[in-house]
Amino acid sequence: MGTPSSPKARPTWKDADERNRTHQLRVRASELVGRGWLNTGGKTLDLEALRGKIVLLDFWTFCCINCLHVLDELRPLEEKYSDILVTVGVHSPKFEHEADPVALASAVERYEIHHPVLDDPELATWKAYTARAWPTLVVVDPEGYIVAHLSGEGHADGLAVLLEELVAEHEAKGTLHRGDGPYVAPVPTSGTLRFPGKATQLDNGNYLVVDSGHHRLVELRPDLETVERVIGSGTKGYLDGAAEIAQFNEPQGVAVLPSSLAWQLGYEAVVADTVNHRLRGVTLSSGYVQTVAGNGVQRLLDAGPARVTESGAGVWAEHPDGGPADFAADALDVGVLGVGTGVSLSSPWDVVWSEKLQRVVIAMAGTHQIFAFEPLSGEVSILAGSGLEGLLDGPAEEAWFAQPSGLAVDADDNIWVADSETSALRRLVVGESGVTVESAVGKGLFDFGFRDGEATEARLQHPLGVTVLPDGSVAIADTYNGAVRRYDPAAKAVSTLARGLAEPSDVVVVYPEGGEPLLVVVESNKHQLVLVPIPKEAQQVDEGASQTQRPKSPVAPGNVELTVRFTAPTGQKLDDRWGDPTQLKISSTPPELLLSGGGTSVGLLRTVELSADVPEGILHITARAAACDGPETEDGEIPDHAACHLYQQDWGIPVVLQADGDSELVLDLRGMD
Repeated sequence: MGTPSSPKARPTWKDADERNRTHQLRVRASELVGRGWLNTGGKTLDLEALRGKIVLLDFWTFCCINCLHVLDELRPLEEKYSDILVTVGVHSPKFEHEADPVALASAVERYEIHHPVLDDPELATWKAYTARAWPTLVVVDPEGYIVAHLSGEGHADGLAVLLEELVAEHEAKGTLHRGDGPYVAPVPTSGTLRFPGKATQLDNGNYLVVDSGHHRLVELRPDLETVERVIGSGTKGYLDGAAEIAQFNEPQGVAVLPSSLAWQLGYEAVVADTVNHRLRGVTLSSGYVQTVAGNGVQRLLDAGPARVTESGAGVWAEHPDGGPADFAADALDVGVLGVGTGVSLSSPWDVVWSEKLQRVVIAMAGTHQIFAFEPLSGEVSILAGSGLEGLLDGPAEEAWFAQPSGLAVDADDNIWVADSETSALRRLVVGESGVTVESAVGKGLFDFGFRDGEATEARLQHPLGVTVLPDGSVAIADTYNGAVRRYDPAAKAVSTLARGLAEPSDVVVVYPEGGEPLLVVVESNKHQLVLVPIPKEAQQVDEGASQTQRPKSPVAPGNVELTVRFTAPTGQKLDDRWGDPTQLKISSTPPELLLSGGGTSVGLLRTVELSADVPEGILHITARAAACDGPETEDGEIPDHAACHLYQQDWGIPVVLQADGDSELVLDLRGMD
């Protein structure tokens, strides 16, 4: 990996802003092409049928936590502008399983998507709109022209301003048509449970199941069908209180605390309330629900004014209460963040109790990190992960994760992690001197498959759950392969325990009286829990290894000029009070691809040098920009106490090196056309 450009030669964000203007051309939107449509009552849509509406294309894939965040960000806009805005989800799959139309229909129902969805398994529309990352948003005006191209999360406020501007413009021109949109609700499917997440066995032999799609907890008897009781009203929302009135929002994970600790706390179970970005404590005797950590504001999006040092490290202004800066994407920030409900979380997906750490360990999917929560003090800390997305082992503060989604603790007090977006099984080795991250199975962000055998060559596909078996091996809910897999740490080998399951999201070991241990598998897409025997002889499967098939960008060896376009929304201004408020982080796979221009530095322009000796690879690019609300003061400064916003996106750009390739690469963080 090379080094950033010299500070003397480094372009500023103002140079990037000037370069952005050269790309502003009026472009007609491409037609929407795919395999079929969902949420339209069987009708096929085209842009001509949508003429007169503002169309928001949301390029997404249902494995992607950032895409799920954007779905929730857009809901208020869709409701407010229902008569003039049509959102079209363009589902462009990353994993092979996501190209299954049945799986896509389940995902559309699971995530309560109330707009038309185009099934684009061949990435035809993705390519036509030059999308490069999930999520990508494209705004098309009522006349059919592209007016904005946005990447990542956090664009809702800017979109609201843009929509008002487009409404005013096109009402004046007579080109805006108000009225109902083309959405048609599908027929719902489910039973007692609806897309359940995780489960755990209670001391009474029952199972506490996180009924994610019904926004509640359900206690099932050992027959896995009879409901003992329900905790939560079933209404999507956020409310503490008695079991009958409490509200959750797509909770996923649950852990039961040791009884010696629970009596001091007044609650026995901790629930990862994912979309509420909170941890909830549940008193099992009464069903009472209380919030124990998280302020409900998604982490990374609520931070104060941002700046970056010359070395590129992120620095944040202190919160008004004097507490620690609330920022999670730099290795230097690993450590204590704050206490209880004063800290922001981001889509906690699973929780497990660590006896050695005396903490609840949290799979913080939204920031690609592992957090910890000390219940007695309420202290919240980062246990591992720099916040960068990918697969990188090493000391806790340097490691990379990608949407960790399942946790388990073994007999040695080490913590196993189902790292879903890298299709990997990871392990946190908890030593006296600190935590080290290792990978047992998995190769990278875009590598997956269904292959047993030697762990270095074995492949999973988006696993969500993990548990430790009696012999010390690890069972994995290999979700998108519809299987339960087994990793043997002694032999460093992978095998298959069960197949033919509908998106298993968790696996629990149970011990029947006088019998052999069994597995209880949460079969999420069949809305049920099932018993699965642990076979004496595991299967050996080899259906191959795969990579995400996205278009490779042809680039020339040598110097390539990288530009990330960002234009602050109307009513916001780039926060340059402490210098350049923008930042780029660049690395590559393999590292030898990047001769120079790698690393972290300010600015959204960078010259990178690519090796002619590496035929192809992936450029990993993270861009950030900080902008604040409010009109400028007379001296052009941002007012004190202005609300500020962080815009961020990670790209993994597949490139192929060829002599006639491009010498310029342009990406949109918030590009306006």
